[in-house]
Amino acid sequence: MPVISMFYGIIIRMYFMDNQQHSEPHIHALYSGMEAVFRIVDGSVLAGELPTKQLRLVQAWIELRKDELAADWDLAVAGETPYKIEPL
Repeated sequence: MPVISMFYGIIIRMYFMDNQQHSEPHIHALYSGMEAVFRIVDGSVLAGELPTKQLRLVQAWIELRKDELAADWDLAVAGETPYKIEPL
């Protein structure tokens, strides 16, 4: 469960071979004991919740880093370590 980025107290993770439960490319965002799963394609929430401000920050970050996230997803699904991605 590598951490690929951190910003404003939000930790972004991408799990190895994590294409079973949520079959589409996604990330996990953790903030203050809360967790949400976001689709990489459009930033929509697949599961969980975050406070509105943090949710919007993660969605903005996804929009800016979509290509890097897609490349990291391919690595993680193959069991390889994804690269760190610049924070917001």
